[in-house]
Amino acid sequence: MGLSCPVSKPNVILCRDAGELARKAAEQFAALADAAIARLGRFTVALSGGSTPRAVYSLLASTEFSRQIDWPRVHLFWGDERCVPPDHPQSNFRMVQETLLAKIPIPPGNIHRMIGEREPAEAAAAYETELRKFFAVKRGDCPCFDLIFLGLGEDGHTASLFPGTPAPDETKRWVTAVYVEKLQSYRLTLTLPLINAATNVTFLVSGASKAPIVGRIMRAPGADDLPAARVRPANGAPTWMITQEAATSLME
Repeated sequence: MGLSCPVSKPNVILCRDAGELARKAAEQFAALADAAIARLGRFTVALSGGSTPRAVYSLLASTEFSRQIDWPRVHLFWGDERCVPPDHPQSNFRMVQETLLAKIPIPPGNIHRMIGEREPAEAAAAYETELRKFFAVKRGDCPCFDLIFLGLGEDGHTASLFPGTPAPDETKRWVTAVYVEKLQSYRLTLTLPLINAATNVTFLVSGASKAPIVGRIMRAPGADDLPAARVRPANGAPTWMITQEAATSLME
C-alpha cells in the first residue's frame, strides 16, 4: 500500500533561509492542527529529527504559536529514532523534549516515543503495536497521520530509510529496525506504506549541501534508488519546504 501511488508534482515552497522555513512549517502545523481538531477531535503528527526541525519545534514552543494550538488534543509520534536511551545526545526524542515538550501543556499520554533503548526488532514491533492500538484501523488498512515531517539526507534518505538497506522496500510492516552500515548503528523507522498513507507529508530541507540531491529528486520524482523520491502520499503530492541555498540546482 502506498508504494504504487502515481507520481505527482511536488508542492515546492521556497524559503529565503532557515528562519523563514521554520516559520512556514510552524504555521502549517498550527493550521493543520486547528483543522484536524475541528474535524476529528485530535491532531496526529510524526516528527522528524535533525537540525532543521529543531528550529520549527522551538518556534512552536514560543508564546506566539503555543497558545494557538490545543495541545491536549495533539498526539506526537516519531518518524524515526536512533537506538539509544531517551537522554542520549543523539536521541531524536531528547531533542524534541528539550525544544518543545518541556515547554508546552501536552499530556504525557499524548507523547508516543519510539523506545530506542530496547532491542531494535522488539522496539519496532512494540511501536507498530502502539500504532495499531491508537489508530484502531481495520485489518489490511494503514494508519493515517494528519501530518508527517521528514528530513532529507545528502544520500537521498529520509526518516531512517537509507539507500542500500532493506528498509525502503518494506511493504508489510509499518515500523522496522534497520542496521545502517555506514553509521555502524541500528535505527528505527516508519516505512513507506505508512508514510504514504498520511494526509500531509512535508519535507523540511535547508543547507547548501542538500542542493545536489534536491535537484536529483525533483528531476526524477519516484526514482527507486532514492528513498525520499519514493514518498508519494496517496492523498496528493508531498510538500517540500526548501531554503534558497538548498534549491540552487532547481534554478539552473
